[in-house]
Amino acid sequence: MSIESREQGFDKRISEMRKKIKDLDARKVKDDVFDDATLLALYKLVQKGWLSSFGGPISTGKESNVYQCDSNKGPLAVKIYLTRTANFNQMQKYIVGDRRFANIKKSRKETIFAWTKKEFSNLSRAKKAGLSVPTPYVWDRNILVMELIAGSDGLPYPQLRNAEVDDPLTTYQTIIEYIRVLYQKAHLVHGDLSEFNILYGSDTPWLIDMGQAVTPDHPKAIPFLLRDIENINRYFERQCETSPAHDLLSEITDHPLARLDEQIIREL
Repeated sequence: MSIESREQGFDKRISEMRKKIKDLDARKVKDDVFDDATLLALYKLVQKGWLSSFGGPISTGKESNVYQCDSNKGPLAVKIYLTRTANFNQMQKYIVGDRRFANIKKSRKETIFAWTKKEFSNLSRAKKAGLSVPTPYVWDRNILVMELIAGSDGLPYPQLRNAEVDDPLTTYQTIIEYIRVLYQKAHLVHGDLSEFNILYGSDTPWLIDMGQAVTPDHPKAIPFLLRDIENINRYFERQCETSPAHDLLSEITDHPLARLDEQIIREL
C-alpha cells in the first residue's frame, strides 16, 4: 500500500469516528481532546467491538474527560486523558518511584500513556481485592474503557460531596475499610482520596480516579496514605464521629514510619 493510500485510509477512519461523536465541533474540544491520534485509537476500539456510539461527557477536567458510551456490553464510561493539558509534572510525582513503571520514557506523551495503563492496573488490583471500583475493560494510548457506575435509571452516580447520605457514620467506616483493604490486599495507596474521587449511590461508596495510586514501597506511600485518611476525616468530621488519623494509619499499616509524628511524615 502506498503512503498516499495509507493517508487516505487514516483520513477516512478519522472522519468516520468524528461522525460517531455527538456534537464534536459544538463542544469545542476537538483539538484538546479528540486529536487525530485519539480519534484513530477510538476508531480501533469501535472496530474491536468495545464501543458502538459515543455520548456526551459525564465529567470534564484539566487532566481528563469522561464520556458515557454505548457498547454490546451496555453503557460504558470512556476516560480520555488530555495529552495537551494534563499536568505532566504532577503525574511524574506519582510515577517516579513506582517500580512497575521504572522504564518509561519521561516525555509528556509516554508519561500520559503510562498513566492510563497505571489506572487500568490499579483498578484491576482493587477490583480483585473485592473493592467497589469501576471494572476496567481495556486501554489504548490515553483512553481507558471501564464500567459505568450508575443507577437503575442509567444516570451516573454523583460524587460523594453532592450525594445525600442517610448514614454518614456507616459510610465513613466503609470508606476507611476500603482504605485498609486497598493497602493490605490490593497493595495500593489511593494517593488522592477525597469526596471528589468517591461516587455514591444505592448506599454504596465507589472509589474512582486511581491513576495516581502507588504501591506501599513507593517512597511517598505513607505520606500519601496519611493524607487520604485526613481528607476523609475532614469531610466527615462534622457529620459523625471520626477516628484520629494517626491511629488509623498505625492500624492499617505495620510500616515503622506510621509511628512517627504526623508533621514528620508530611515532610518526607
